[in-house]
Amino acid sequence: MAAPSRDANHDTDRDADRDRDRDTRGIVDAAEFLAQVDFRRPEPAEPLRRHVEYYWLIDWDLPEPYVSHVVPHPAVHVVFQQFEGQDPFVEFAGIQLGLFTQKLEGRGRVCGIKFRPGSFHPFAPRHPVSEWTGRRLPLTEVLPAARDDLDAVLTPPDETARVAALDTFLLGLAPAPDPRADLARDLVDTIRTDRTIRRVADFARAQGMTVRAMQRLFSTYVGVGPKWIILRYRIHEALEHAESTPSTDWATLAADLGYADQAHLIRDFTATVGVPPTAYAQSTH
Repeated sequence: MAAPSRDANHDTDRDADRDRDRDTRGIVDAAEFLAQVDFRRPEPAEPLRRHVEYYWLIDWDLPEPYVSHVVPHPAVHVVFQQFEGQDPFVEFAGIQLGLFTQKLEGRGRVCGIKFRPGSFHPFAPRHPVSEWTGRRLPLTEVLPAARDDLDAVLTPPDETARVAALDTFLLGLAPAPDPRADLARDLVDTIRTDRTIRRVADFARAQGMTVRAMQRLFSTYVGVGPKWIILRYRIHEALEHAESTPSTDWATLAADLGYADQAHLIRDFTATVGVPPTAYAQSTH
């Protein structure tokens, strides 16, 4: 069989880039968000891809303030930030349990690193990732040896240069291989892609683990428990349905997502997003 042509490989790369940029799971009112800011998700250098899902770059120049909302993924982030009128800074963001809200105004830029669930721990192996859950800290409190070269990441107008600076930043940290980090990453990915996973006990048994062993692994490497992740991915899917299908049959969707009934889905959605799914669907159409 002939090898793919260079053009074919470039087409595949462009398709992957478009797929990442179109994936708006977790972004509340994604259409409005994308209309307000310039949002991209470039890939890191190949050696970093086992640790990093993607970089996320946001630029804005707004005539009026805009408030963005995100239902966070089970991932930790390192975020380089420049807001108009403030000194640039970089922080570490543990998994946020509730709705994440950020006010944007004037001009600004953010360059973020989204780590794969379970894959940050090798960068800071002395601490369980759960230690930072729900917290946003100066990067040096988590990675004292990290070089937070703000100018190299935030200043270049060229996106390629910013991505290269993020690659350089991470490659300089050189985490040691950790098979348990790989295991945690793969378990979370299985939860994300397999909609039949509904109970932690059943999932742990299928993986040849006790519930307690799985919970310890997730606390150390992911930052939240497997039950939280199962519920969070359900909400991401419900959010996507609410935006794409205003006439969603919520009772059917609740059953498809493994809820005991529609009321449980409505309760979880409302607690996470702030409004019931029907009201949210109406507001985005």
